[in-house]
Amino acid sequence: MSDDIYRAVFKVAAALELPVVLLALVALAVVIYEAGAFAVEAAQRSRRRFPLLADAAAEARARVDAGETEAARAALVPVAWSRPMGEALTNIVGDLGVPNAEPRIAKRLADFDFACQSRLTRTRLLVRFGPALGLMGTLIPLSPALKGLADGDVTALTDNLRIAFSITVLGLLVGAVAFALSLLRDRLYGQDYSDLEYVAAILTDSAAATTGTPAAPPAPAAS
Repeated sequence: MSDDIYRAVFKVAAALELPVVLLALVALAVVIYEAGAFAVEAAQRSRRRFPLLADAAAEARARVDAGETEAARAALVPVAWSRPMGEALTNIVGDLGVPNAEPRIAKRLADFDFACQSRLTRTRLLVRFGPALGLMGTLIPLSPALKGLADGDVTALTDNLRIAFSITVLGLLVGAVAFALSLLRDRLYGQDYSDLEYVAAILTDSAAATTGTPAAPPAPAAS
């Protein structure tokens, strides 16, 4: 009975070899795509400067105070570093002047943060998924490799060891690149969220001047 169970386990492990190899190649393709997408995201933010953000927020505030909603949205276009950020800025401007504006804007910011975390999930998953595939791809071919060694079949031994070590390298590469992308993207998206918070604060601050700075206190009365 135990021999039948062991043989079933061996067959299942052997059947998983090709799917594991294919999944490792798919994971490599995905991480290459994500690296390219990150390069585009980083290029879009290469012009990020606080003076540009402050000027855009002040211009949008002035347009909002003048009742020019579309002009306010247009003023924020240069500081929309990504499509989700542009949508969030557009919605924030649209929420101004409606009942419960501040809770609605807070919800917009929370949804933006949630979308960023969802975006990060892909590379964070690959951080664990890549090495797991690498380990599986290493262990599965060892059984036929050892059998080839016992039978004196050097070709089978060599081929299976090459597969095992190659999948190990692919898995570690996927995990390392995905980890680096996760860290860098987390910083980018955190800065995006900070920029959105700043713009929202300027647009909703009833005491702010159109320059985006708090209004000066009144001068003391002359004695």
